[in-house]
Parts: sequence; structure tokens; C-alpha cells
Amino acid sequence: MILTKRYKSYRFGLSSNLADKQLDNLIRLFGLPTGKGDSVLGGRSSVTIAELEGAGSVVIKYYTRGGLVRYFVKQRYLRWGKTRCQVEYEMLCKVRRVGVGAPEPVAFIRTGGLFYKAWLVTREIKHQQSLAELSRADENRARIVMKKLLDQISILINSSILHIDLHPGNVLVNRDDRVFLVDFDKARVYRGNKNRLRDRYIKRWRRAVIKHHLPEILLETMRAGLQKNYQ
Repeated sequence: MILTKRYKSYRFGLSSNLADKQLDNLIRLFGLPTGKGDSVLGGRSSVTIAELEGAGSVVIKYYTRGGLVRYFVKQRYLRWGKTRCQVEYEMLCKVRRVGVGAPEPVAFIRTGGLFYKAWLVTREIKHQQSLAELSRADENRARIVMKKLLDQISILINSSILHIDLHPGNVLVNRDDRVFLVDFDKARVYRGNKNRLRDRYIKRWRRAVIKHHLPEILLETMRAGLQKNYQ
């Protein structure tokens, strides 16, 4: 269940009710400098990591434009149906329900009318690094993690969920080698054949591994692990 709340010029969608003081703190955090989550395959989304009183450490994701349009409009989006932050929030809830490791969503926020700015707040995954970074530092450990990742991707395929941009930079691994998938922006339910969905995951993964000169073990394990057929 999503709680909705208007506060000042912002509209909040919340997993649990936050006090006005906490909302004020979030609004203040929106104005802080941001950084990229990962130096390798980090994507264009900017984030702020901060302590939110009563909620712990959170990650605030800022939705920013890509392509040529970013030179003219950096953060504004045309509102047509659900906002991007709400769609990603709901997808995070969905994938977590089916057993995929993903950040716990806390809130989605927008401000503006027809043209809006948006943020997504999730709980921070502690002591993590991307699979891209891990594979360069410890290939043996990366091989172990890949087996766990394949289980996660199989769940996505069996649930007909397409993560548009699943690559080693969007896979986080904590100290216990637990795997978390991030950046479900634009993820959607896939209406086609599950074998084709599998092939899309392999193709996107292959492109990232080759482009960023990541260890071949990432691609070999992905290919071998997803060769099974899906009904």
C-alpha cells in the first residue's frame, strides 16, 4: 500500500508515514551536490547518500535527462500518466515480492505541474560494490557471485520482467556476497516469448562486458547459465 501526501510544493508517495520534519530533511537533501554511484558502468542517474532521521541511511536518486535533450532540459519531465519515480518505485516493490534482491523503496517524490522533477528514495545497501568493480579485483569471487545473479535473472525471466539496462554496474554485491539489482527505471513487464527475453538479457550483458573490457568470466558464465529454455 502506498501512502500519498502533499507537503509544501511536493507530492510524496510513501511506504510508511514520515513526519513533517523528515519531509523537510528530504527536501533539504534534494539541494545537495550529487555523485555517480559507480565509476564503471554507473549510468547517468545521480544520487545522494544521507542519514534520514527515523529511517536510517538512504539513497536519493535524481532523475536526469540523457541524449541531446539534456543540454536544454536536465531534470524536467512531461507528466503523462504515472511519473518515472512512481513507476520505478512500484517495480521495485514488484521484483522484491517475487524474490529478487533489490533496494527497499522508501518514497517517490515529484514537484511541478505538467513538467515535473522527480526523486526516488531507497534504503542504502551497506558495504557494497558493483559486480563490475568486483570482477576486476577478484575473479574467483565474481564467479561465485555470478551463480547467485543467474538465479535472480531467472526469477525476472519467469516473472516476465525486463530490466532494460541490466549490466555489471547495476549489480551490487555486499560483504556477504548477497546480490542486489538496481536501476529499475524503465523496467517493464515483457509481453513476448521468455526465450527472447533471455536473449535480450544476454545481449545487453555482452555489450557491456565487451565495451568496458570486463573479465570474460562474466560473459561466459552468463551465456552458460541462461542457455536453458523457458516456457
